[in-house]
Amino acid sequence: MNRLARVDLRTDWTEARLLNVAAGLLAAATVLAILARPIDLPQQPLRVTFVVSGTAAVWLLIWRLLPATNRPRVVSVLLFVGFLLLSALLVWCNPLFGFFVWTGYLFTVYTLPGWWQVVGAAGVASVTAASQAGGYRTLESTGGLWLYGFLFLVNAGISSAMTRLETVKDRNAVRRNEIIDELAEANAKLEEALKENAGLHAQLLVQAHEAGVLDERQRMAGEIHDVLAQGLTGIVTQLEAAETGTAERERHLAAAKRLARESLTEARRSVQALRPQHLDEAGLPDALGEVVQSWSGLHGVRADLITTGPTRRLLPEIEMTLLRTAQEALANVARHARAGRVGLTLSYMEDMVTLDVRDDGAGFDPDRPREVTASGGFGLSAMRERLSRIAGTLGVESEPGGGTALSACVPAIGIGGAP
Repeated sequence: MNRLARVDLRTDWTEARLLNVAAGLLAAATVLAILARPIDLPQQPLRVTFVVSGTAAVWLLIWRLLPATNRPRVVSVLLFVGFLLLSALLVWCNPLFGFFVWTGYLFTVYTLPGWWQVVGAAGVASVTAASQAGGYRTLESTGGLWLYGFLFLVNAGISSAMTRLETVKDRNAVRRNEIIDELAEANAKLEEALKENAGLHAQLLVQAHEAGVLDERQRMAGEIHDVLAQGLTGIVTQLEAAETGTAERERHLAAAKRLARESLTEARRSVQALRPQHLDEAGLPDALGEVVQSWSGLHGVRADLITTGPTRRLLPEIEMTLLRTAQEALANVARHARAGRVGLTLSYMEDMVTLDVRDDGAGFDPDRPREVTASGGFGLSAMRERLSRIAGTLGVESEPGGGTALSACVPAIGIGGAP
């Protein structure tokens, strides 16, 4: 329900209650007028009183049948003017109808617009003062006029205060409803933004999945350039050297065989790494532990893994990316760093997961990265591309002779999209 509709319904409900109160007081005042016939009051015959009272009842019924929603302003003013004239006639019939007249103060607030409220309150005060003074007969004497004037001022002051208080109260209620609507609108926008964010995450993961083949092709290209092409070049060099003479023939052939075996091992490792079988059987920390232990035994370099925070299963694309990043980082250490120790830290936080890889090797200048050549240079760019596909980032800190620290940060999206 919009704001204007709620205000209109509130006005209808309030006005209906006021009309019910006015009808009840009209009936009560009519009974009092009948019972007070023996009292010396300026009053008209009962038939006249009944006609005016009945007309007032019909007028209230007509008012009730014209709801405030979308009602023209001129209609509201005419309804109130008719009410005020009938109230004056009722006081002329019997001053006891003053019990009914005071409801006009409430109608000025909830029915009349703008400055009409002041005019309406003054009209109600004049009729109320006449009923309190004992009827219009008191206006025939000077003392009665003074009494009427005093009562009018008192009633006008009271009505002005009541009108002001009710107006402020009504404005505060409207403002409160506006604030509630604004908050509801803000909450709706927030929910829409959260849904859009979840959709973007899902779309991002779909794109990461679709880009997996290209990613692996690029990684394999790096592997071929960094390892296999270098090994094959060495084999060709050794075989060419063996053809030049017989003195070192056996040594060159042995070297070629060794390089061929090493290249075959690397090729098998690259093919096996196309699908991280570690993640099929265990979680990311255990899979990383196996990779670190295997790498340390192969290269003879101490490597340690530390896991912090409450571990939990993440989306397969995220776990695979972190595992690939660790493999690539360790491969870079083995090829270029000449390190004596490597440390890996896997940190689970509320909304992200980080993987830090530090070594005490030769280091390099991050502002002057390695050029992509036949001997390598694909490592950092491959890691950045892989991480960017899942909204991840890669930070690099290094200096010549001071080792290297890599920090990969990815969103912590669990199975089913929950953080």
